[in-house]
Amino acid sequence: MAHTLVIVESPTKARTIKGFLPKDFEVVASMGHVRDLPNSAAEIPAAHKGEKWATLGVNTTSDFDPLYVIPKDKKKVVKDLKQSLKGANELLLATDEDREGESISWHLLNVLNPKIPVKRMVFHEITKEAISKALSKTREIDLELVHAQETRRILDRLVGYTLSPLLWKKVSWGLSAGRVQSVAVRLLVQRERQRRSFRSGSFWDLKAKLEQGGTSFEAKLVTLRGQRVANGGDFDEATGKLKTGRNVCLINESEAKELAEISRKNEWVVSSVEEKATTRKPVPPFTTSTLQQEANRKLRLSARETMRCAQGLYERGYITYMRTDSVYLSDQAIKASRECVQSRYGQEYLVQKSRQFTNKTRNAQEAHEAIRPAGEVFRTPKETGLSGRDLSLYDLIWKRTIASQMADARLTMLSVQVEIDKASFRASGKRIDFPGFFRAYVEGSDDPEAALDGQEVLLPNILVGDKPAPKKVEAVGHQTQPPARYSEASLVKTLENEGIGRPSTYASIIGTIVDRGYSILQNNSLTPSFTAFAVTALLEEHFPELVDTSFTAKMESTLDEISTGKVSWLPYLKDFYKGDKGLENQVLLREGDIDGGEFRAVSLEGLSSLVRIGKYGTYLESRTVGDDGKPITATLPQEITPADLDEDKAEMLLKQKADGPESIGEDPETGQKIYILIGKYGPYVQRGLVVEIKDLGIPKSKKENIQLFSSPHGLYVKQGKLNILLPDNITEEKVDLDIAIKTLEDKSSKKVPNPKRSSLPKGVKPEDLTLEEAIGLLKLPRLLGEHSQGGKIQAGLGRFGPYIVWDKGKGEKDFRSLKVEDDVLKVGLERALELLAMPKRGRGGRTALKDLGIPKGSKEKIQIYDGPYGLYVKQGKVNASLPEGKDANDINLEEAIELLSKKVSSKKKATKKSTVSKKKTVKTKRNTSSEKVSKTSKKAKSSRPRASAVRIIKSTEK
Repeated sequence: MAHTLVIVESPTKARTIKGFLPKDFEVVASMGHVRDLPNSAAEIPAAHKGEKWATLGVNTTSDFDPLYVIPKDKKKVVKDLKQSLKGANELLLATDEDREGESISWHLLNVLNPKIPVKRMVFHEITKEAISKALSKTREIDLELVHAQETRRILDRLVGYTLSPLLWKKVSWGLSAGRVQSVAVRLLVQRERQRRSFRSGSFWDLKAKLEQGGTSFEAKLVTLRGQRVANGGDFDEATGKLKTGRNVCLINESEAKELAEISRKNEWVVSSVEEKATTRKPVPPFTTSTLQQEANRKLRLSARETMRCAQGLYERGYITYMRTDSVYLSDQAIKASRECVQSRYGQEYLVQKSRQFTNKTRNAQEAHEAIRPAGEVFRTPKETGLSGRDLSLYDLIWKRTIASQMADARLTMLSVQVEIDKASFRASGKRIDFPGFFRAYVEGSDDPEAALDGQEVLLPNILVGDKPAPKKVEAVGHQTQPPARYSEASLVKTLENEGIGRPSTYASIIGTIVDRGYSILQNNSLTPSFTAFAVTALLEEHFPELVDTSFTAKMESTLDEISTGKVSWLPYLKDFYKGDKGLENQVLLREGDIDGGEFRAVSLEGLSSLVRIGKYGTYLESRTVGDDGKPITATLPQEITPADLDEDKAEMLLKQKADGPESIGEDPETGQKIYILIGKYGPYVQRGLVVEIKDLGIPKSKKENIQLFSSPHGLYVKQGKLNILLPDNITEEKVDLDIAIKTLEDKSSKKVPNPKRSSLPKGVKPEDLTLEEAIGLLKLPRLLGEHSQGGKIQAGLGRFGPYIVWDKGKGEKDFRSLKVEDDVLKVGLERALELLAMPKRGRGGRTALKDLGIPKGSKEKIQIYDGPYGLYVKQGKVNASLPEGKDANDINLEEAIELLSKKVSSKKKATKKSTVSKKKTVKTKRNTSSEKVSKTSKKAKSSRPRASAVRIIKSTEK
């Protein structure tokens, strides 16, 4: 039976739209892009494998033709789409209305090659009215939008795939560079440099608590002897001293305390009282960028989590399209907002004339509405039936939207000047005369009502000449603070203000920065890593334009002009990559001049030693040499960042490596000494010490040397990963290379056990650890008692922190993490049982979104979780990500079993492949190359896209 086929990106969107379409419409999902540039050598068609440009996926020798391939995981999707197309008499491409959505539709058109009429259907919200309107106003694919997206994709590929291999050679394997990513990393590094070079300044002032007519209020010292008192803004960040030319009074501690003492005894007189009326207007409705910023501040959601949550709300019909730069509201939205205000808050809270906003952001260009609740009538948060993050984010969007149509807040700013002797104090207050939009939304605050109370600072009824009584006068010392590190919110704001990248990409950019190890997210702050410092230094010196904010913003503007047809894409790409100063030539010219060793050494402000990036991690290197004539080196724990490393910590690490660790005491049970050591994963305690005695040399026909060590268990020899104990009757002096070889080859020899050790609990500093606590840690896990249902309960300290475990027998164990207030050395059976009774959470405190049940023949249930990288299914220790476009409601038990099976299978293949590759002998390049071509040529033929499909845009432009 003939029908109309509608293709969207995700199953969730498909389900929602289906409810608003006629019965003879079939809606299917493409699961995002069905075609892309190759991501690995395996995806390159055989016909192109020998080409130099093939690894780029862009033919830079032939008008930058992109090489599009259908990824392996999308072949079934394409097959299903073609099957659905067979009985259709019309095709509607209903992907998102931005560049990315337009590109998806264009690729679908080329891959499916339909012989029936094709129309492009666009909408910015999924409601019955919006879908009906979109059906009546279909259009053709906008090739200029496709041009813009494709140019960005090619440009990003050229930058990433040209610079990344350079970073692998010069800094460290596996690093990546990106057009916007590298600029964002540089911003983080620049801020950390500012913090390290910052010199704190010290100043004092006075704070007084005064009382007038039974009401107390606070006042602060502002002038002394007619001169303004210094504050934090008067200090030079580089010197910690007052800025040149500042005519201010700098008070020290003794002066401040002396003045406080005098002020308590003398008479205070009010010299002036000022009231100034002012108004506050509501902020515009959300754009992509401002939603990410506010969700990060209020809800502590990452940019990635915000966008994932917002996408779900959009696809289920709760909000309008979530990728937009626009603050514009349609007439329908304004009407719905005003109705909400009138019904909820009353006529007086409604702004008289509907309010419309204009963009102030550089390069703002998306022609959508602002992000708002969907529909002609806005559902209140309670009416949606949402919960958790979805509810919190919808509530934020709903409040901000209706606040935009509420009356201004009217305030009175109050200022009282109080004199005493030669000092002048000021009390500042704020009275809210009419809250207006504050009733619904206060930026940066979770609770508008609570924020109203916090915003209002009332002063007593007071007149000039009044003499308030001093109840308390205290001297207060201050230290100027370094500039704050970027949070996700502040980084997004800076990128947008500078015109770098598109707001719709910020979530993935920040995610990549964290995933690739360029930054660590700690307490909502983005702290750059040593690798970030090294890569930024290299790019700043040799490719300064690529990390310059102005250059990147100009590039962004040009890309926007390509989308409107003002600039031609091909000449721009040729100039950027192939021009005299193009990227390709710059890399070829500079690669030989770049000394990798120079950039693998990170020099930090205030640090006398160097930090080096090595093959196995970062380590410290002293600028002076030890007894052996070589610099002293010490491994840096993974948890230490440039933010944590100061001179004292570096000196301690190097001293411990040079002199050996100091014992904190003896274990009374064994008589062995206990040490606090610092390793790759941070500080830990260890019973006994492992010491290298001598290097015995390299045996013939071997590549690894043999070393002699002493340990708490006796002498042992080590070669590679093999550690073997020597017989008790062999002394250190007797051990030579021959004895060591015989010991290693003797199958009856015993492997040396590792010394008993335990990491320190989070938050415990090595210098604060007592001998008693160290002994307790070395005794972990400790038995707490028996469970009433059978099995032992223990407390221990593992990779993810302190825990309790109930051993049920037959390999089944039930774990619970201890809370912050629990002490692993003191927690008892009663508390352990209490924790075991609580619902089990996933890693990071996550609760399962959905329980799919226990498969037949298995003991462990399968659950769906929402993690930092998206939704995933979990069974025991096996996790598998959900396919792109799928949400928790799209997965059943059978599909979850299949996903987990594939994950287990891929792990086994990877392990087998790794083992086989180690055993393979090296073949000549010619043989290897010819083998690869012969093996892959047949497979590649079927997956290679037709030439006409590869470049429709190009033929159109010509």
